[in-house]
Amino acid sequence: MLDLQAQALLRLIQEKNIPPTHTLPHTQAREYYRARRAVTQPEPPQVGEVRELKAPGPAGDIPLRMYRPQGSAASTTVPVLVYYHGGGWVIGDLETHDTLCRQLANASGCAVVAVDYRLGPEHRFPGAVDDAMAATRWVHANAKDLGLDGTRLAVGGDSAGGNLAAVVALLARDDGGLPIRFQLLIYPATDQRHDVYPSRASNGKGYLLEKDTMDWFHDHYIPDPKQDFDWRASPMLHESHAGLPPAFVLVAGYDPLRDEGVAYADKLNAAGTRASLVSFERQIHGFITMGKVIEEANTAVRLCAAELRSALA
Repeated sequence: MLDLQAQALLRLIQEKNIPPTHTLPHTQAREYYRARRAVTQPEPPQVGEVRELKAPGPAGDIPLRMYRPQGSAASTTVPVLVYYHGGGWVIGDLETHDTLCRQLANASGCAVVAVDYRLGPEHRFPGAVDDAMAATRWVHANAKDLGLDGTRLAVGGDSAGGNLAAVVALLARDDGGLPIRFQLLIYPATDQRHDVYPSRASNGKGYLLEKDTMDWFHDHYIPDPKQDFDWRASPMLHESHAGLPPAFVLVAGYDPLRDEGVAYADKLNAAGTRASLVSFERQIHGFITMGKVIEEANTAVRLCAAELRSALA
């Protein structure tokens, strides 16, 4: 059964006549996504330090935001998670995921570096991938100066950000020189092919993220359908998933992306890569940032942080 708190949120959205993302211009959709924070997200917790940074990227500087966990001394070297926000590669930014990054930093004891990668439609595929990889390489190269342990490096993200984390892990393995230790994949989009996974249809209406919205995101990010088969867009389609860092994959039962998240964890395991899978069966897509109104979101954050802490210990 759909979680009662998720049901209440969906009713509220309907009662307030909040327009679906796919009915808005992309600039207005971004504004709505930012504004929703006040309703669904907890107050941002205090952390040890917040620092605004910039990494050189293929199209100019990439804004980053680094969070050090509460109680970590400035002289202490800590592990680091490089985090890519969700939002369909079209919406979302450092602000929309500020609270989540703070929560993960404090609960895991790791620093978190959030990446403000380029978005579509202004910057189409593979712009987000290129920025995510460039930012991760920069964090690793500058780890010592930032008080980070570059040998204890993880990548993570939710939804579109989970896609980017999976792709960065594959790129890092193939290219070498970037010792990623762990992947945190929160309801990741792993396959751009539209009709392969039953949950895209069964959960594609009435549960916040709808099929029409997914198509809207896709078309703003990927202009050519042939690019759906590029593994940098669909990490599921890479020829090998062996030799990757261990992964923790979290999915939601009423999420259109549920089946491809499960399939990706299975594909990692089948290739000999360690992957743990947890499904929050009663939840909707995007719930992990909604801890103000959905209690299981806070459970999910704690679980992700515990996995991160264990992996980078």
